Amino acid sequence: LATATLIITSTVMAPTTHHFDSRALSVNHTQGVTLGVIGAYVVVIALLWNLPYVRWVLWPFKMLVIAFHEFGHASVACCTGGRVKSISLDPHEGGVTHMQGGMQAFTLPAGYLGSSLIGALLTFCGFNIVASKIASIVLGVCFLLTLWWARKDWLTIVTILLAVGLLVACWFIKHAEALRFVVLFIGVMSSLYSVWDICDDLILRKVNSSDASVFAKRYGGSSQCWGIIWSLISLVFMICGILAGLAAFKQSFEQQEKDSQGVIPTVRMLLKA
Repeated sequence: LATATLIITSTVMAPTTHHFDSRALSVNHTQGVTLGVIGAYVVVIALLWNLPYVRWVLWPFKMLVIAFHEFGHASVACCTGGRVKSISLDPHEGGVTHMQGGMQAFTLPAGYLGSSLIGALLTFCGFNIVASKIASIVLGVCFLLTLWWARKDWLTIVTILLAVGLLVACWFIKHAEALRFVVLFIGVMSSLYSVWDICDDLILRKVNSSDASVFAKRYGGSSQCWGIIWSLISLVFMICGILAGLAAFKQSFEQQEKDSQGVIPTVRMLLKA
């Protein structure tokens, strides 16, 4: 009897475990659409990145992810005992963070890897409307810190204010459904920018005055070597963000919109106004 019971129990439990595994690995319709959008973003960004004149369409987003890059330097400097004097963005798609103190072994790679990590987190949140709302609030806090550090640089201020305006506007489009795709685009852009910027400046153009070249002088190796390592880490971050999004957010578009109505609902905000 004990043997028979054991056989019956194992027979009943096996399909349940198999069902859980298959569900965790499956991609539903909503996630499939999101993956398709990510793929489209990659193609569009790649084309706009390299086509003359047309690539200026990406200029505001490039400036935004450069702000992420500089925020990475600044935040790690503060965490390692340093002090940020100022942040500025250059019209020629560059940026600089003036800081004092901190551990350069961490602050130097924090620009590339920090923007990649932010991109991966935004890509993860881009799979869900409610998560995108939370991400936009966190972005707002990061933007306020960046504005404080860059309070004397008008280009940084205008870029960040335009980004905040875009995020706020998207909150009021179909219960923030548009916000999800904007957050997803910024996430993909930030992840890809880190990789392409490293390849352009360190591997293809071999620019000497880069974070990686300073890192190589201080800690050994070559700037190209560190560039490749940081590029691979950036790609790993992006892939992890996508996989985490697939694992965490299984809701359909309809369910996401319904859930969004209960988290800082925009309809109530409009009524109160």
